[in-house]
Amino acid sequence: MEEVDRILIHSLRQTGTEVPEDVECVKQFSTELIVEAVVRCLRVINPSVGNGINHLLPPGMSARFRIGMSLAQACQDLGYQGEVGYQTFLYSSEPEIRRLLMFLVEKLPRESSEMEDQPAGKSAALQKAISAKIKEQLSIPWVHPSCRIPLLLRTQSTCHMMRFHAQPLALASNTTSSVKKISKELKEYYDNYLPPVTVQPSQHSFLPASVLERNMVDLSAVQEWETEWNNQGLVSRLSPEDYRSRKCQRLQKRIKDQLHNYTQQYVESQNMSNSASDLLDVLKSYSVAGDDILTKGSRFTHTERFTFSREHEQLVSQMQTAAENLPSTKKSEQDMQAQQEEEVTSLHQQLDQLTVKIQQLGVEMKSLTLNLSQIEDEMKQKELTASEKEDSIKVKKRTVDLLPDAENNLTKLQAVVESSAQRVVNLASQWEKHRVPLIEEYRKLKELKEDQELKSSHQLSQIKELHEKIKQAAEDSKRKDGLYKQLLSEYEGLPKDVSRSAYTQRILEIVGNIKKQKEEITKILSDTRSLQKEINHLTGKLDRTFAVTDELVFKDAKRDEAVRKAYKYLAALHENCTQLIQTIEDTGTIMREIRDLEEQIETENGKKTLSNLEKILDDYKAIKQENLVLVAKIRET
Repeated sequence: MEEVDRILIHSLRQTGTEVPEDVECVKQFSTELIVEAVVRCLRVINPSVGNGINHLLPPGMSARFRIGMSLAQACQDLGYQGEVGYQTFLYSSEPEIRRLLMFLVEKLPRESSEMEDQPAGKSAALQKAISAKIKEQLSIPWVHPSCRIPLLLRTQSTCHMMRFHAQPLALASNTTSSVKKISKELKEYYDNYLPPVTVQPSQHSFLPASVLERNMVDLSAVQEWETEWNNQGLVSRLSPEDYRSRKCQRLQKRIKDQLHNYTQQYVESQNMSNSASDLLDVLKSYSVAGDDILTKGSRFTHTERFTFSREHEQLVSQMQTAAENLPSTKKSEQDMQAQQEEEVTSLHQQLDQLTVKIQQLGVEMKSLTLNLSQIEDEMKQKELTASEKEDSIKVKKRTVDLLPDAENNLTKLQAVVESSAQRVVNLASQWEKHRVPLIEEYRKLKELKEDQELKSSHQLSQIKELHEKIKQAAEDSKRKDGLYKQLLSEYEGLPKDVSRSAYTQRILEIVGNIKKQKEEITKILSDTRSLQKEINHLTGKLDRTFAVTDELVFKDAKRDEAVRKAYKYLAALHENCTQLIQTIEDTGTIMREIRDLEEQIETENGKKTLSNLEKILDDYKAIKQENLVLVAKIRET
């Protein structure tokens, strides 16, 4: 059991249980150490269950009983088949605790699965340390601020929390332009003037957020470029530099077109606003000074000015008549104020009328511009039809000029037509001579192009597969490199005084001892079977011999007195031998029972019955004292 206890203690220390160095077997485990070991194992197996149980035993007995019942229920939920209750932890026995700890250690996740779940790489050790620190902080129960010790003030207080605020950082290297050469001035700036990353944020608390944000930006840019290159770049059959330059040209062209469209829209809107402002200026000039009417302009402007001038004259005449009708006496202030209000309302009405007229004129201007564009289109169409008619007139004019000498002209035309037909036939024959090899060459080039496209598509698919394989190999290499570094750091952290060969030799010795014990057990079983067969054989032989002897002696005993005495001695000897054999068998049974009783005594001694009884008495006294205290408090209230 010593080897089993050592393996259990080693496994418990790996789960985070603080097992003292002087503890070498399960028999030396205290109640507090048992509870801590079980809770640590539960936290590793099922964090949702283990994190809700405290690994430290409270001083109160009722709280201890509750923790014991919670641990027993959690072990039963995991599938433990043995008897378990609060007494298993508070009043423990060595075999039960060893059996329970072996069950929990077997339930622990294996190192291989943990290594697969953990991320491999340079940051694996850091992530492991962070997760261990978070688990440690989560295992500590929350305490009210007024009851916190200095350690809890640092871990559970919110005064040290900082908001996640990122600021842009300037770095010396750029992932997108790493291929390009850095200029001398830029290198000098990087070497002499670029501040370190740690002092670039305005506040030191913004540094982690800024570094994380910059890292995520760079990673997303690389991933986007890889995705775009795999989807579109390889299909374009261009090099990465050519693809980037082509993409840059396309973007510049789109930006130029957008700016050109926006510029045109802006100019048109400015022209519309300028025309509207000019119209307002003209209307204002007509409404203010009717004598300053310009003589030049279109018919539409003249009629407009004429109507506005008439309205202006009517307004002036109305004002003059109103001025003549005013009484000579001074009016009161109320009359003056009323008159001013009437003037304001009349001016507002005039202003509304003018705005309505301006809107109407704007609508008319839009309709006129549309009519003008339609008229321009009609003019262009008429010019095209006129040019066509002029061409037809020229042809007809030439035909009319040829009519006086029609016969000669017809012969000439026939000769020209025949020569043209002969020339067409010659050209057709020449074209046929050139067309056949050209068609063959075209077909060959077409087949060659199709073959090249097929080969290029096949090569493109192979390139994609190779790219995926290279990417997967690089990821495997990174993962294995990180795993190697992690294992190397763990190996360096292991104690150097114990070698692997010693463990291997010890395991081989244990396996050899088990084989020897198995062989000895098999030999003893075979010897026992052979002895049992021999005993059964001798017993049968004895019974048969006694039966034959009894029959022979009994026949002679009827006639001879000496034979009769011999028969009596024979029966007594047989009975004594039977009693002796029975006594030997009873002695063997008693010896087996004695050994069983000794094993039970050792088991009971291992259960620490006396010490558990003393603990139960002490706990009973403590519970009784707590009950008295509670009764006293109830009476006081």
